Amino acid sequence: MLPTCACGSETSRIVASQVRGAVNIVFNTGCSDVAANTEMSQKVLTGFACNPNVYGVVIIGLGCETVGHKALAEKIRKMTSKPIAHFGIQDEGGTLKTIEKAVRAAREMAMEAGLQQKEQFDLSELLLGIECGGSDATSGIASNPSVGELSDELVDLGATTIMSESIEWIGGEHVLAKRASDYRIHNDIINVCQAYEEHLKAAGQDCRAGQPTPGNKAGGLSTLDEKSLGCIRKGGTRPITEVLPQAVAPSQKGAVVMDTAGYDISSVTSMVAAGCQAVIFTTGRGTPTGNAIAPVLKVTANEQTYQKMEDNMDVDLSGIIRGEASYQQEGHRLLEIIHNICNGQLTKAEAYGFSDIAVDHVCRYV
Repeated sequence: MLPTCACGSETSRIVASQVRGAVNIVFNTGCSDVAANTEMSQKVLTGFACNPNVYGVVIIGLGCETVGHKALAEKIRKMTSKPIAHFGIQDEGGTLKTIEKAVRAAREMAMEAGLQQKEQFDLSELLLGIECGGSDATSGIASNPSVGELSDELVDLGATTIMSESIEWIGGEHVLAKRASDYRIHNDIINVCQAYEEHLKAAGQDCRAGQPTPGNKAGGLSTLDEKSLGCIRKGGTRPITEVLPQAVAPSQKGAVVMDTAGYDISSVTSMVAAGCQAVIFTTGRGTPTGNAIAPVLKVTANEQTYQKMEDNMDVDLSGIIRGEASYQQEGHRLLEIIHNICNGQLTKAEAYGFSDIAVDHVCRYV
Protein backbone atom coordinates (compact mmCIF):
# COMPACT_ATOMS: atom_id res chain seq x y z
CA MET A 1 0.00 0.00 0.00
CA LEU A 2 1.55 3.25 -1.16
CA PRO A 3 0.07 6.52 0.18
CA THR A 4 0.77 9.64 -1.85
CA CYS A 5 0.85 11.75 1.30
CA ALA A 6 0.57 11.55 5.08
CA CYS A 7 -3.20 11.94 4.85
CA GLY A 8 -3.44 8.62 3.01
CA SER A 9 -1.21 6.65 5.38
CA GLU A 10 -3.83 5.53 7.89
CA THR A 11 -6.25 4.37 5.20
CA SER A 12 -3.37 2.50 3.55
CA ARG A 13 -2.54 0.87 6.87
CA ILE A 14 -6.06 -0.45 7.29
CA VAL A 15 -6.14 -1.82 3.75
CA ALA A 16 -2.81 -3.61 4.22
CA SER A 17 -4.07 -5.20 7.44
CA GLN A 18 -6.90 -6.85 5.48
CA VAL A 19 -4.78 -8.53 2.81
CA ARG A 20 -2.28 -11.30 3.41
CA GLY A 21 1.11 -10.46 1.93
CA ALA A 22 0.41 -6.74 1.72
CA VAL A 23 2.68 -4.24 3.44
CA ASN A 24 2.07 -0.59 4.21
CA ILE A 25 4.37 2.36 3.73
CA VAL A 26 3.94 4.96 6.47
CA PHE A 27 4.55 8.23 4.66
CA ASN A 28 4.94 11.47 6.59
CA THR A 29 5.13 13.97 3.74
CA GLY A 30 3.75 14.60 0.23
CA CYS A 31 2.13 17.99 0.76
CA SER A 32 2.96 21.59 1.72
CA ASP A 33 6.49 21.17 0.41
CA VAL A 34 8.94 23.16 -1.64
CA ALA A 35 9.80 21.71 -5.06
CA ALA A 36 12.98 19.92 -3.94
CA ASN A 37 11.17 18.15 -1.10
CA THR A 38 8.39 17.10 -3.46
CA GLU A 39 10.96 15.75 -5.90
CA MET A 40 12.59 13.71 -3.12
CA SER A 41 9.23 12.33 -1.99
CA GLN A 42 8.41 11.30 -5.55
CA LYS A 43 11.78 9.58 -5.97
CA VAL A 44 11.15 7.56 -2.83
CA LEU A 45 7.56 6.62 -3.71
CA THR A 46 8.33 5.62 -7.29
CA GLY A 47 11.49 3.85 -6.13
CA PHE A 48 9.53 1.78 -3.61
CA ALA A 49 7.05 0.82 -6.31
CA CYS A 50 9.82 -0.28 -8.67
CA ASN A 51 11.80 -2.23 -6.04
CA PRO A 52 12.25 -5.85 -7.22
CA ASN A 53 10.73 -7.13 -3.96
CA VAL A 54 7.35 -5.58 -4.84
CA TYR A 55 4.82 -7.42 -7.05
CA GLY A 56 2.14 -4.75 -7.40
CA VAL A 57 1.12 -1.37 -6.01
CA VAL A 58 -2.12 0.03 -4.63
CA ILE A 59 -1.83 3.81 -4.37
CA ILE A 60 -4.05 5.75 -1.97
CA GLY A 61 -4.16 9.52 -2.07
CA LEU A 62 -6.30 12.17 -0.45
CA GLY A 63 -7.07 14.33 -3.47
CA CYS A 64 -5.57 17.74 -2.72
CA GLU A 65 -1.91 16.80 -2.17
CA THR A 66 0.96 18.08 -4.31
CA VAL A 67 1.12 14.97 -6.52
CA GLY A 68 -2.16 13.06 -6.55
CA HIS A 69 -2.82 9.36 -6.91
CA LYS A 70 -3.53 9.52 -10.65
CA ALA A 71 -0.33 11.43 -11.41
CA LEU A 72 1.76 9.12 -9.22
CA ALA A 73 0.26 6.04 -10.88
CA GLU A 74 1.14 7.44 -14.29
CA LYS A 75 4.73 8.08 -13.20
CA ILE A 76 5.10 4.53 -11.95
CA ARG A 77 3.55 3.04 -15.12
CA LYS A 78 6.25 4.73 -17.16
CA MET A 79 8.90 3.04 -15.01
CA THR A 80 7.54 -0.50 -14.61
CA SER A 81 5.00 -2.99 -15.97
CA LYS A 82 3.81 -4.05 -12.50
CA PRO A 83 0.04 -4.07 -11.76
CA ILE A 84 -1.08 -0.73 -10.32
CA ALA A 85 -4.37 0.45 -8.84
CA HIS A 86 -5.06 3.88 -7.39
CA PHE A 87 -7.78 5.57 -5.33
CA GLY A 88 -8.41 9.01 -3.86
CA ILE A 89 -10.18 9.34 -0.52
CA GLN A 90 -11.94 12.54 -1.56
CA ASP A 91 -12.84 11.07 -4.98
CA GLU A 92 -14.27 7.87 -3.51
CA GLY A 93 -16.30 9.62 -0.83
CA GLY A 94 -14.38 8.89 2.33
CA THR A 95 -12.28 6.33 4.12
CA LEU A 96 -14.69 3.37 4.23
CA LYS A 97 -15.51 3.49 0.53
CA THR A 98 -11.83 3.83 -0.33
CA ILE A 99 -10.93 0.89 1.89
CA GLU A 100 -13.56 -1.32 0.26
CA LYS A 101 -12.29 -0.68 -3.27
CA ALA A 102 -8.61 -0.77 -2.32
CA VAL A 103 -8.96 -4.07 -0.44
CA ARG A 104 -10.58 -5.68 -3.48
CA ALA A 105 -7.77 -4.47 -5.73
CA ALA A 106 -5.09 -5.57 -3.26
CA ARG A 107 -6.64 -9.04 -2.89
CA GLU A 108 -6.62 -9.51 -6.65
CA MET A 109 -2.93 -8.64 -6.74
CA ALA A 110 -2.19 -10.94 -3.80
CA MET A 111 -3.90 -13.83 -5.59
CA GLU A 112 -1.88 -13.17 -8.75
CA ALA A 113 1.34 -12.84 -6.76
CA GLY A 114 0.67 -16.22 -5.16
CA LEU A 115 1.08 -17.86 -8.56
CA GLN A 116 4.62 -16.55 -8.93
CA GLN A 117 7.28 -19.24 -8.67
CA LYS A 118 10.66 -18.64 -7.08
CA GLU A 119 13.50 -18.74 -9.56
CA GLN A 120 17.21 -18.92 -8.99
CA PHE A 121 19.13 -15.77 -9.89
CA ASP A 122 22.80 -15.10 -10.25
CA LEU A 123 24.37 -13.28 -7.33
CA SER A 124 25.47 -10.57 -9.76
CA GLU A 125 21.84 -9.39 -9.74
CA LEU A 126 21.90 -8.64 -6.01
CA LEU A 127 21.89 -5.02 -4.85
CA LEU A 128 22.74 -4.86 -1.14
CA GLY A 129 22.40 -1.76 1.02
CA ILE A 130 25.01 -1.26 3.74
CA GLU A 131 24.05 0.77 6.81
CA CYS A 132 25.14 1.43 10.39
CA GLY A 133 23.37 2.98 13.35
CA GLY A 134 23.85 3.25 17.09
CA SER A 135 27.58 2.72 16.54
CA ASP A 136 30.09 2.18 19.31
CA ALA A 137 33.78 1.27 19.52
CA THR A 138 33.09 -2.32 18.40
CA SER A 139 31.53 -1.09 15.15
CA GLY A 140 34.67 0.37 13.63
CA ILE A 141 37.02 -2.39 14.76
CA ALA A 142 34.88 -5.48 14.20
CA SER A 143 31.39 -5.38 12.67
CA ASN A 144 32.11 -2.74 10.01
CA PRO A 145 35.28 -4.47 8.77
CA SER A 146 33.31 -7.74 8.58
CA VAL A 147 30.64 -6.11 6.45
CA GLY A 148 33.41 -4.52 4.38
CA GLU A 149 34.75 -8.03 3.74
CA LEU A 150 31.22 -9.11 2.78
CA SER A 151 30.99 -6.19 0.35
CA ASP A 152 34.32 -7.10 -1.23
CA GLU A 153 33.26 -10.73 -1.69
CA LEU A 154 29.96 -9.71 -3.24
CA VAL A 155 31.61 -7.24 -5.61
CA ASP A 156 34.11 -9.89 -6.64
CA LEU A 157 31.16 -12.14 -7.48
CA GLY A 158 29.62 -9.45 -9.68
CA ALA A 159 27.06 -8.03 -7.23
CA THR A 160 26.55 -4.37 -6.31
CA THR A 161 26.67 -2.80 -2.85
CA ILE A 162 25.64 0.68 -1.74
CA MET A 163 27.16 2.48 1.25
CA SER A 164 25.44 5.72 2.29
CA GLU A 165 25.55 8.29 5.15
CA SER A 166 27.78 10.90 3.53
CA ILE A 167 27.86 13.10 6.63
CA GLU A 168 29.68 10.19 8.27
CA TRP A 169 32.40 10.28 5.63
CA ILE A 170 33.45 13.74 6.86
CA GLY A 171 36.90 13.54 8.40
CA GLY A 172 37.61 10.36 6.48
CA GLU A 173 36.51 11.49 3.03
CA HIS A 174 40.10 11.66 1.80
CA VAL A 175 40.50 7.97 2.73
CA LEU A 176 37.26 7.01 1.02
CA ALA A 177 38.09 9.07 -2.07
CA LYS A 178 41.30 7.07 -2.57
CA ARG A 179 39.07 4.13 -3.52
CA ALA A 180 37.52 6.07 -6.41
CA SER A 181 37.90 4.37 -9.79
CA ASP A 182 38.70 7.71 -11.46
CA TYR A 183 39.39 11.38 -10.64
CA ARG A 184 35.79 12.43 -11.30
CA ILE A 185 34.45 10.05 -8.66
CA HIS A 186 37.28 11.07 -6.31
CA ASN A 187 36.24 14.71 -6.61
CA ASP A 188 32.55 13.84 -6.31
CA ILE A 189 33.17 12.24 -2.90
CA ILE A 190 35.11 15.27 -1.66
CA ASN A 191 32.51 17.69 -3.05
CA VAL A 192 29.60 15.81 -1.46
CA CYS A 193 31.13 16.28 1.99
CA GLN A 194 31.96 19.94 1.39
CA ALA A 195 28.45 20.63 0.10
CA TYR A 196 26.91 18.94 3.16
CA GLU A 197 28.84 21.12 5.58
CA GLU A 198 28.11 24.26 3.57
CA HIS A 199 24.40 23.44 3.44
CA LEU A 200 24.24 23.19 7.22
CA LYS A 201 26.33 26.33 7.72
CA ALA A 202 23.91 28.26 5.50
CA ALA A 203 21.19 27.36 7.98
CA GLY A 204 23.40 28.39 10.89
CA GLN A 205 24.06 24.80 11.94
CA ASP A 206 27.12 22.63 12.56
CA CYS A 207 27.07 18.94 11.63
CA ARG A 208 29.23 18.19 14.64
CA ALA A 209 26.42 19.28 16.94
CA GLY A 210 24.49 16.10 16.05
CA GLN A 211 27.42 13.83 15.22
CA PRO A 212 28.52 11.78 17.03
CA THR A 213 25.19 11.13 18.76
CA PRO A 214 24.95 10.83 22.56
CA GLY A 215 24.78 7.05 22.16
CA ASN A 216 27.90 7.06 19.98
CA LYS A 217 29.78 9.02 22.64
CA ALA A 218 28.61 6.70 25.41
CA GLY A 219 29.89 3.84 23.28
CA GLY A 220 33.37 5.30 23.02
CA LEU A 221 33.29 7.45 19.85
CA SER A 222 34.58 10.90 20.69
CA THR A 223 34.60 12.80 17.36
CA LEU A 224 32.96 12.76 13.95
CA ASP A 225 36.34 12.02 12.38
CA GLU A 226 36.75 8.94 14.55
CA LYS A 227 33.22 7.80 13.76
CA SER A 228 33.74 8.36 10.03
CA LEU A 229 36.89 6.24 9.88
CA GLY A 230 34.91 3.34 11.29
CA CYS A 231 31.84 4.09 9.20
CA ILE A 232 33.55 4.00 5.82
CA ARG A 233 35.19 0.66 6.65
CA LYS A 234 31.90 -1.17 6.13
CA GLY A 235 32.01 -0.25 2.43
CA GLY A 236 34.99 -2.54 1.84
CA THR A 237 38.10 -1.87 -0.19
CA ARG A 238 37.07 -2.32 -3.83
CA PRO A 239 37.13 0.63 -6.27
CA ILE A 240 34.11 2.92 -6.02
CA THR A 241 32.36 3.02 -9.38
CA GLU A 242 29.65 5.65 -8.79
CA VAL A 243 28.45 8.39 -6.43
CA LEU A 244 24.64 8.39 -6.29
CA PRO A 245 22.14 11.06 -5.24
CA GLN A 246 19.55 9.91 -2.73
CA ALA A 247 17.03 7.28 -3.85
CA VAL A 248 18.60 6.91 -7.33
CA ALA A 249 19.30 3.43 -8.71
CA PRO A 250 22.92 2.72 -9.64
CA SER A 251 23.90 2.63 -13.30
CA GLN A 252 27.21 0.90 -12.54
CA LYS A 253 28.03 -2.45 -10.96
CA GLY A 254 30.39 -2.96 -8.04
CA ALA A 255 30.89 -0.80 -4.95
CA VAL A 256 28.90 2.43 -5.09
CA VAL A 257 28.18 5.14 -2.52
CA MET A 258 25.09 7.30 -1.98
CA ASP A 259 24.89 10.86 -0.68
CA THR A 260 22.44 10.58 2.25
CA ALA A 261 21.99 11.88 5.78
CA GLY A 262 23.57 10.23 8.79
CA TYR A 263 20.09 9.36 10.04
CA ASP A 264 20.04 5.61 9.54
CA ILE A 265 16.31 5.20 8.82
CA SER A 266 16.46 7.91 6.17
CA SER A 267 19.50 6.28 4.58
CA VAL A 268 17.85 2.84 4.48
CA THR A 269 14.75 4.45 2.96
CA SER A 270 16.83 5.98 0.16
CA MET A 271 18.74 2.77 -0.56
CA VAL A 272 15.59 0.66 -0.71
CA ALA A 273 14.03 3.26 -3.01
CA ALA A 274 17.13 2.83 -5.20
CA GLY A 275 16.30 -0.87 -5.58
CA CYS A 276 18.16 -2.66 -2.78
CA GLN A 277 16.65 -6.10 -2.25
CA ALA A 278 18.22 -6.40 1.21
CA VAL A 279 20.10 -4.27 3.73
CA ILE A 280 22.78 -5.25 6.23
CA PHE A 281 22.88 -2.99 9.29
CA THR A 282 25.73 -2.86 11.79
CA THR A 283 25.16 -1.53 15.29
CA GLY A 284 27.01 -1.40 18.57
CA ARG A 285 24.34 0.03 20.83
CA GLY A 286 21.48 -1.93 19.22
CA THR A 287 18.41 -1.06 17.14
CA PRO A 288 15.08 -2.71 16.26
CA THR A 289 14.71 -0.99 12.88
CA GLY A 290 13.29 -2.70 9.80
CA ASN A 291 11.83 -1.81 6.42
CA ALA A 292 8.49 -2.77 4.89
CA ILE A 293 9.93 -3.75 1.51
CA ALA A 294 13.44 -5.07 2.12
CA PRO A 295 14.80 -7.34 4.88
CA VAL A 296 17.18 -5.54 7.25
CA LEU A 297 19.80 -7.82 8.82
CA LYS A 298 21.12 -6.44 12.12
CA VAL A 299 24.66 -7.40 13.17
CA THR A 300 26.67 -6.39 16.22
CA ALA A 301 30.09 -7.14 17.62
CA ASN A 302 29.09 -5.97 21.10
CA GLU A 303 28.42 -9.11 23.13
CA GLN A 304 26.38 -7.27 25.76
CA THR A 305 24.19 -5.67 23.10
CA TYR A 306 23.51 -9.03 21.47
CA GLN A 307 22.59 -10.59 24.82
CA LYS A 308 20.36 -7.69 25.89
CA MET A 309 18.71 -7.26 22.48
CA GLU A 310 18.72 -10.81 21.16
CA ASP A 311 15.12 -10.33 20.03
CA ASN A 312 16.35 -7.67 17.58
CA MET A 313 19.93 -8.66 16.72
CA ASP A 314 20.34 -11.24 13.95
CA VAL A 315 24.09 -11.93 14.07
CA ASP A 316 26.65 -11.87 16.89
CA LEU A 317 30.16 -10.95 15.70
CA SER A 318 31.66 -10.51 19.18
CA GLY A 319 33.99 -13.45 18.56
CA ILE A 320 36.18 -10.96 16.70
CA ILE A 321 36.58 -8.87 19.86
CA ARG A 322 37.46 -11.97 21.89
CA GLY A 323 40.02 -13.07 19.33
CA GLU A 324 38.07 -16.20 18.39
CA ALA A 325 37.50 -15.23 14.76
CA SER A 326 38.85 -12.78 12.19
CA TYR A 327 36.77 -10.18 10.40
CA GLN A 328 37.55 -12.00 7.15
CA GLN A 329 36.03 -15.21 8.51
CA GLU A 330 32.97 -13.40 9.79
CA GLY A 331 32.57 -11.52 6.52
CA HIS A 332 32.42 -14.84 4.69
CA ARG A 333 29.85 -16.10 7.22
CA LEU A 334 27.75 -13.03 6.53
CA LEU A 335 27.81 -13.93 2.83
CA GLU A 336 26.24 -17.28 3.68
CA ILE A 337 23.59 -15.56 5.81
CA ILE A 338 22.76 -13.08 3.04
CA HIS A 339 22.41 -16.06 0.70
CA ASN A 340 19.87 -17.59 3.12
CA ILE A 341 17.92 -14.34 3.32
CA CYS A 342 17.74 -14.20 -0.47
CA ASN A 343 16.27 -17.70 -0.29
CA GLY A 344 13.52 -16.56 2.07
CA GLN A 345 14.89 -16.66 5.61
CA LEU A 346 13.24 -13.91 7.66
CA THR A 347 15.22 -11.35 9.59
CA LYS A 348 13.97 -10.55 13.07
CA ALA A 349 12.69 -7.15 11.97
CA GLU A 350 10.72 -8.86 9.19
CA ALA A 351 9.20 -11.31 11.65
CA TYR A 352 7.96 -8.35 13.71
CA GLY A 353 6.65 -6.59 10.63
CA PHE A 354 8.68 -3.46 11.35
CA SER A 355 8.35 -0.69 8.78
CA ASP A 356 10.51 2.36 9.43
CA ILE A 357 10.41 5.08 6.77
CA ALA A 358 11.96 8.57 6.81
CA VAL A 359 12.25 10.89 3.82
CA ASP A 360 15.04 13.46 3.87
CA HIS A 361 14.13 17.14 3.47
CA VAL A 362 16.10 20.07 2.17
CA CYS A 363 14.18 22.64 4.23
CA ARG A 364 11.06 23.26 6.30
CA TYR A 365 7.47 22.65 5.26
CA VAL A 366 5.74 25.61 3.60
